[in-house]
Amino acid sequence: LSGLHIFAIVFALEVSVGKTNTVMALNNSNVLLPCTFTTCIGFQDLVFVWYFNSTEMIYHGRIKSKTSEPTVVTRNPRVEFVGSTTGKDNNISIVLQNVEFSDAGRYTCHVKNPKEKNAQHNATIILTVVHKMVETDNTVTLIIVGVVGGLIGLLILFMLIKRVVLFIIKKTQDGKKECLVSSSGNDNTENGLAGSKAEQKAPPKA
Repeated sequence: LSGLHIFAIVFALEVSVGKTNTVMALNNSNVLLPCTFTTCIGFQDLVFVWYFNSTEMIYHGRIKSKTSEPTVVTRNPRVEFVGSTTGKDNNISIVLQNVEFSDAGRYTCHVKNPKEKNAQHNATIILTVVHKMVETDNTVTLIIVGVVGGLIGLLILFMLIKRVVLFIIKKTQDGKKECLVSSSGNDNTENGLAGSKAEQKAPPKA
């Protein structure tokens, strides 16, 4: 039974409106409402419907097979189909023309595939209509980027100075270590010399 469940998941119908589910449009402009679908086993007499706010049907289309383009069943006069299903992507996107403030809301792309035992799936996109597009002020962003860049630069400089200082200290300490003589019979493992050998070695004269 679990095998059948996995099989059903693999061949499931998927509908997508892209990476972002929000669209902003200028009043009196045309706006693209994107939608694509995928199915592993193909489709036959597939039906797709676009709904506005889950209740109002604005476009109803049917696709006979992968080799044929969609045919319109019913549509709102302001809605134009701009997708294609004979290409690589099963694109069933639409364009809403002369957008008004009352057009703002949820647009759902619903797909039903009889070939997958009438499997159904949908995806929703939210449309916001604005009076004018606001230009974003990048000054704050540039300041932040400049400050962060400057801090990273200082950090790198600090790390380089630290390395140089540590290198000088190490060299100075290494020089001093060569002059030290162990007073015990234990191995002086730090210099890699046996303590007894170090004792026999006379310190260099200044």
